[in-house]
Amino acid sequence: FSAPVYAGAPTVAVENTVNRVIDVLKDPKLKGPNAKEAKTEKLRVIYKDMFDEMEFSRRTLSRNWNKFTPAQRKEFVDLFERILEKAYLDKILDYSNEKFVFYKEDMTRENQAEVQSKVITQSKEVPIFYRMIFKNGQWKVYDVVVENVSLVQNYRTQFNEILAGGTPEQLLETLRKKVKAH
Repeated sequence: FSAPVYAGAPTVAVENTVNRVIDVLKDPKLKGPNAKEAKTEKLRVIYKDMFDEMEFSRRTLSRNWNKFTPAQRKEFVDLFERILEKAYLDKILDYSNEKFVFYKEDMTRENQAEVQSKVITQSKEVPIFYRMIFKNGQWKVYDVVVENVSLVQNYRTQFNEILAGGTPEQLLETLRKKVKAH
């Protein structure tokens, strides 16, 4: 087992990903209405490289994870990934030359880190923190905190409300409808 921690590894992983995204968004071959699908597909590949969907899902469901059967977990991860991916792509496609600054990295555990950054627009600075885990030789994001709002916490609250009076199947049905609506 090699130690995952070397100075800046999580930050480098996020920065490289952000730079890949910006390259796609600025690519002149991917401009115009006919290029949207190709651009979206390239961004989808980058998204899948960046995020650990299983970890994201497990942390979001928290104690409710064990209420799901293995088949339900698999479907939840798939549906949740599609919802997160859609939200991510919608935000990314709005990009208009904002500046990204990475200013701090905290190793919260040997294999976990938080990379702190901000997006600077013409009118404001938006803090974005990436919570990451080192697995299978790679740093992957399992939560994003935008303006002090954690995606994991936000979705956990929503899902807990459904699961408090409902079943895993009812939550899955809600997610199926949400995916179908997009």
